[in-house]
Amino acid sequence: APTAERLMRSRYAAYAVGDAGYAFRTWHPRTRPETVDLDPELSWIGLEITDVVDGGEDDETGEVAFGARWRTVDGRSGVMVERSRFARRAGRWLYLDGELA
Repeated sequence: APTAERLMRSRYAAYAVGDAGYAFRTWHPRTRPETVDLDPELSWIGLEITDVVDGGEDDETGEVAFGARWRTVDGRSGVMVERSRFARRAGRWLYLDGELA
């Protein structure tokens, strides 16, 4: 069944494989940017979910905290840490926004 965590994982995968269209389509229309531009210099190389609050089959909202590891073409690396907020709209989970740590 769809959950906020499952959407978080699929959005991470979309960024990892360069699917900006999926990232755009799964972003809530109220908060999404005009376009989703991916950085061609950046590779996403790992995801760790650190906390999940609600976001289950019977919820309308949820939060997923995660660390996403990245590396650049010139060898720099790091971790983006975010707590993402999700909402269900017409039965579909959508990304609302996130707070970077």
